[in-house]
Amino acid sequence: MIGYDDLPALNAALNATSFVLVATGWLCIRRRKVAAHKACMITAMGISTLFLVSYVVYHLEHGTTRFPVDGWPRVLYFSVLFTHTPLAATLLPLIGITAARTLRGDFERHRRIARWTLPIWLYVSLTGVSIWFMLYRVWPS
Repeated sequence: MIGYDDLPALNAALNATSFVLVATGWLCIRRRKVAAHKACMITAMGISTLFLVSYVVYHLEHGTTRFPVDGWPRVLYFSVLFTHTPLAATLLPLIGITAARTLRGDFERHRRIARWTLPIWLYVSLTGVSIWFMLYRVWPS
């Protein structure tokens, strides 16, 4: 059974999985493999939803984890965190709008917003793993 203390590692794994799925989905659509693109992106949305639920549950139970180190590691950590956080907040509506445009068959407008959604989703997923790595593996409290 997974306990609350296991959720940060689970969240990092979900973020890494999301990154791989979104990147694979992008490669699929570049190769005109529409069904594979759709499968990757739907799965990535499901994985990201699981991440969001797990993240909220963890932080409701645990609260905030303080970064324990001063100096350049602290500057690095907060530089990543301060770019990650606002972009993560924009991601949910961006994914929703991008998916809604697909469901309506408005593929031209889907492509226009996906050009923003894709790199933000990749960045947020990758920096989420980086934050976990710095907070729980490199400089644990």
